[in-house]
Amino acid sequence: MSKRAYKYHLRLEQVAGIAPDSPQHEPLELDFENHDDIFSIVERLQSRQLFAEPGQSTEFAIGLKLFSEVMLKNRQHPLFEELAPAFKAFMQRLKAPTQE
Repeated sequence: MSKRAYKYHLRLEQVAGIAPDSPQHEPLELDFENHDDIFSIVERLQSRQLFAEPGQSTEFAIGLKLFSEVMLKNRQHPLFEELAPAFKAFMQRLKAPTQE
């Protein structure tokens, strides 16, 4: 583990299925590192009210940070070759001051 990273513990628990006979899964738990303070990012995105449903900003922030950190740590992986330029442009747009 890096000394220059925030350390997190994530627990994902299924609370309901789509149908009554949907399989119930054991919770997933994951320890991971990220170079960003994810809680601050969640707060910033929540304050921007990007999405109609309030919880979606939190979902978006967590998913984005999990994905982007894996991509960053594996930037030479062929899987990300085509996505990297578009993702960079996407992040620049996301971080740009809001235009009203």
